Amino acid sequence: MKKKIPVEIGKLYDTTIEDLSHDGLGIARIEGFLLFVKDALPGERVVAKVTGAKKNYGHARTIERVKTSPNRITPPCPLFDACGGCQIQHMSYEKQLAFKKNIVVRNMEKFANITNPPVLDVIGMDEPWRYRNKTQVPFGRDAVGNVVAGFYKSRSHEIIDMPSCLVQTEVADAIIAKVKQLVEKLNIEPYNEQNQTGVLRHVVIRAGFKTDELMVIFVTITPDLPHQERLCQPLLESFPAIKSIVHNTNPRATNVIFGDTTNTIYGSDYIKDELDGLEFLISARSFYQVNPIQTEILYKLAVDYAAIGKEDTVFDAYCGIGTITLFLARAAKKVYGVEIVPDAIADAKKNAKMNGFENTHFEVGKSEVVIPRLISEGVKPDVIVVDPPRKGCDMALLEAITAAKPARVVYVSCDSATLARDVAILEAGGYQLEIVQPVDMFPQTSHVECVSLLVRKN
Repeated sequence: MKKKIPVEIGKLYDTTIEDLSHDGLGIARIEGFLLFVKDALPGERVVAKVTGAKKNYGHARTIERVKTSPNRITPPCPLFDACGGCQIQHMSYEKQLAFKKNIVVRNMEKFANITNPPVLDVIGMDEPWRYRNKTQVPFGRDAVGNVVAGFYKSRSHEIIDMPSCLVQTEVADAIIAKVKQLVEKLNIEPYNEQNQTGVLRHVVIRAGFKTDELMVIFVTITPDLPHQERLCQPLLESFPAIKSIVHNTNPRATNVIFGDTTNTIYGSDYIKDELDGLEFLISARSFYQVNPIQTEILYKLAVDYAAIGKEDTVFDAYCGIGTITLFLARAAKKVYGVEIVPDAIADAKKNAKMNGFENTHFEVGKSEVVIPRLISEGVKPDVIVVDPPRKGCDMALLEAITAAKPARVVYVSCDSATLARDVAILEAGGYQLEIVQPVDMFPQTSHVECVSLLVRKN
């Protein structure tokens, strides 16, 4: 007989919040049934309305707060309740950092099976606002037909019109506002996701924090950008720091922002930025960390943990445009960067040349294929650095690392759950986790970056 769940959708429940989930939702239990409650902090007693329920868990939102946590603050953003961009803006920053450390500790205990894991306190920001150097804003129309641009409402594809975002730059806010005016004036139809009509899907803004250079990217369904000149000229007049305007075409029915075709319609293919004295060229689709202040801290830690000698050879897997590679190259004899995206490797080579490095070598391909081949050709790594996407390292790469037996492995991760899973595999292959240093790259959100050191045991 099918077991009946103890909650009903639409019904109110008086409950106490026990903990926070990894994505910042309050955790409560109704007769043992797990309930994830929006806008609720541990220790709070709330009246919650159930909005959805599955076999083993449900979702709810706070209707009334009977008891309030001392760690609660008033969110500075007036759209916090509706927007899905920042999950924990209602929590004091000190407690945000403690929450993120706890996530990393729990994942290490659960997925790496490590008791008392060597996780340090999270390195936070002095000013945890206006830190993002990349803005990605969908365009659409609201229920009465007005052009809107902002972020998606939590757990939906409804666009919340957003005049300002406190984790993005003020100039990005101003550019988006100007584009909205121009889209209205020029009758450029925003994309309608439901029936896949319209033209303008997204506007993406990239900024060099040290250089102040700006790139504006228009993403459309159509191969042409309507009223291109009349759209771009007012932007250039209003924002002279714009060095590049790019048009990307994405006709597919997908939630992926960029399509395959990208053309520069004004200025350069790149903007420049600087990290710790190194210059980097950033193209429209380059991966480049969104918080440059914390990125310098993160990469310096990676170099410190690598403890590279002047005669050392280093592999940098998932190297992107060569950011970590060049940090490593300042200390190593030779650094090999591997990345599956051809455009990223082309940018990495340009970045190495621009900064005067001759001890770097970049290859296009899967790290789990290229690295074993390099080893078979006689290249022996003293240190391997990995900075994989959220899904973590490919199993074949982890096997290649343990087979290569470098003295140290430095693992940069944006997801501590997959980090912990991979740490367990590396420890089984002869490594010992020495340290995990979380860095708060994304204040006001539930995400946390980590840099970890694993040392060969024998």
